[in-house]
Amino acid sequence: MQLIWLRCDLRVNDNTALSAAAAAGPCVAVYLLSPGQWKEHDDAACKVDFWLRNLQQLSSALGKLNIPLLIRTASHWDQAPKVLLELCRQLKIEAVHFNDEYGVHESRRDAAVSEKLQGEGIAVHSYLDQLLFQPGSVLTKTGTYFQVFSQFRKVCYERLHQSLPHLVKAPKAQQPLKLASDEIPEHIRGFAPPSDQLRDFWPAGEAEAKRRLDSFTDAQIEHYLDERDFPAKPGTSQLSAYLAAGVISPRQCLHAALQSNQWEFDSGKAGVSTWINELLWREFYKHILVGYPRVSRHRAFRPETEALVWRDAPDDLAAWQEARTGLPIIDAAMRQLLETGWMHNRLRMIVAMFLTKNLLIDWREGERFFMRHLIDGDLAANNGGWQWSSSTGTDSAPYFRIFNPLSQSEKFDAQGLFIKHWLPELAALNKKEVHNPAVNGLFGVADYPSPIVDLHASRARALAAFKNLPPRQNAGGDHQ
Repeated sequence: MQLIWLRCDLRVNDNTALSAAAAAGPCVAVYLLSPGQWKEHDDAACKVDFWLRNLQQLSSALGKLNIPLLIRTASHWDQAPKVLLELCRQLKIEAVHFNDEYGVHESRRDAAVSEKLQGEGIAVHSYLDQLLFQPGSVLTKTGTYFQVFSQFRKVCYERLHQSLPHLVKAPKAQQPLKLASDEIPEHIRGFAPPSDQLRDFWPAGEAEAKRRLDSFTDAQIEHYLDERDFPAKPGTSQLSAYLAAGVISPRQCLHAALQSNQWEFDSGKAGVSTWINELLWREFYKHILVGYPRVSRHRAFRPETEALVWRDAPDDLAAWQEARTGLPIIDAAMRQLLETGWMHNRLRMIVAMFLTKNLLIDWREGERFFMRHLIDGDLAANNGGWQWSSSTGTDSAPYFRIFNPLSQSEKFDAQGLFIKHWLPELAALNKKEVHNPAVNGLFGVADYPSPIVDLHASRARALAAFKNLPPRQNAGGDHQ
């Protein structure tokens, strides 16, 4: 009997470990509920709910293949070896199959499980699945992990031109086993169920992920380059939550993008290569996680920036978190996050720069708040984005590049449509006034607050703080 241990790979199609397990013999699936670990990792309640809803869909899909889905609890990952060993003994499992994950805690968990099971004579097989390239296989000429995205992308493109990663066939139905699937819990204690509105934004299941991918590559991808920065337009794929939970794979995304462009990388629809770049950014940040494990531990990628003196400003932080900064584009973006579990990527950069530069509040506060609210929360991408915006990270914005939220707002939401959608109290303002009610003396608009910070003075404060840093150090590798 084979066991497939499911984690962030909640799909039947193009699932490397599942296909391998099913090919090796009769197969059973297991998913571990780990609420204590999820809490420690700041996983959002809406994300845990999304996992459970996808597990229900997956259980049904596996049921059609006669593969039972079992649910076990290992509240913290250090309990995983014991829980899985007990299950293997109970079912007389010969081999366990799983797809690789990449954070420090994930790697340690998988190593401990492998050691425990192999010590009992149970084979363990792990697979490359959530990435296009094995971390450690895309390196500089000197054998180190890339720290600059454009150089990383160049090597990835060269490899993809030579051979595309192929899609893995879904398993065929196996002979029924005398083993029933477990019930999937509706919710987990400590993770409040999200609103129906949020659930409606994010239906569960592979069919929905595939529908979004097809709809995007059929109609929207050719406009992606021009429209992806405008939050009021449906310019993005809305696939990030499905990728983070593994309801769809990056290989499926890559194949669909190329298929829509006659399998061309560099010609045809400009939006295709731009979107593939986004898949490669996701890849890049996962490789960084492996090459520089300190970023898994909430450390700055650029060591000298650990010396930054951040402000302890709980009132400013609360105003940012609660969407009452008095800057409409910031507050609209934060409301989008609070109500839908997601934020448009351009806005993620604007609100992150505002927190870390204009408010000079530690990027870790923002990173943690995002993780606690994002349905697509992913350690590598979230950390990478926050460190980019705060100029502490790999390939980051130079510290003197500080987005002005007002000019960003005027450029990317010129008509104020996004702002008015999320801040209906400003709906009566014209397209000029809506970006900055304060400048027009409109402080009293439907109780909308005045700005909590002067953008010009706060920019100068941030520049001074960064100028005082010690000289740039070599980021170096770290393998503790």
